[in-house]
Amino acid sequence: MTTQVIVLNGGSSSGKSGITRCLQAVLPDPWLAVGVDSLIESMPASIQASDAGIEFAPDGGVSVGPEFRMLQKAWMEGVAAMARAGARVIVDDVFLGGAASQQDWQKVLAGLDVLWVGVRCESAVAAGREIARGDRIQGMAVSQAEVAHQGVVYDIEVDTTHTEALVCAQSIVTRMQCRA
Repeated sequence: MTTQVIVLNGGSSSGKSGITRCLQAVLPDPWLAVGVDSLIESMPASIQASDAGIEFAPDGGVSVGPEFRMLQKAWMEGVAAMARAGARVIVDDVFLGGAASQQDWQKVLAGLDVLWVGVRCESAVAAGREIARGDRIQGMAVSQAEVAHQGVVYDIEVDTTHTEALVCAQSIVTRMQCRA
């Protein structure tokens, strides 16, 4: 079976989006990119500022409530449905719940061939990227750098601290080819 879904997990500003774009450029078939940032942007403003939805603390902490979890679960099911319908999908996510977040994805992606990729970056480097981006609350990168990986099992890990996104993407493609 060939890989149908690539799940990239890592903290904010770790380099997942850049790797996603590079994967789309180097993989021979078309791949859709879906990310948790797009999910959050698609939610109504009321959910983005509510304890039932998602809240961003001034120090970069993120907390999610039941309304967010319900919409996130529906989104995840939709991603899995796209893959089951024949689309190849790259997921860009931050496993705030570590292993529990991976288990949620494993449930919805059951029966699909999934490549699990850990995207790491030293927290100081990610914090610098966060400042340069200007679209993140300072502190998110540091607070998520390790928590996103706690208890998560990967097929491959890449580190963008000193490695360009294209090189990371090529490593992921090589790992996919070894599995085929």
